[in-house]
Amino acid sequence: METLYRLLDAFFLVFHTGLILFNLFGWIWRRTRRWNLATLLLTGASWGLLGIWYGFGYCPCTDWHWQVRRALGYHDMPASYIKFLLHYFTGISFPAGLVDAATLICFLLALAASLYVNLHKYRPAA
Repeated sequence: METLYRLLDAFFLVFHTGLILFNLFGWIWRRTRRWNLATLLLTGASWGLLGIWYGFGYCPCTDWHWQVRRALGYHDMPASYIKFLLHYFTGISFPAGLVDAATLICFLLALAASLYVNLHKYRPAA
């Protein structure tokens, strides 16, 4: 069973990190712009709507990954997946408030960029 949890841990690390990177940069390429907007809207809905019941910023991927990591014996997981990633890849434990603020700012910038590039073609010509 531990082998399965180790595989799931690796899967979530790759999948969730990839999703985060796609949310941040998927608006750049024309072919991925609609998917990017969809994943950004789903992320925002998760943070805000599911956040009503589970706390603002709730993410099912984080929740599932933390369940896997608890089964592997990790019990001191941060509330923020970004804080976890920063510590995992750099060894630096950044302040939670700073990470949360930067995460929200980056999300809003990516959402604004995605909305612009997705809706720009629908604007009437001047």
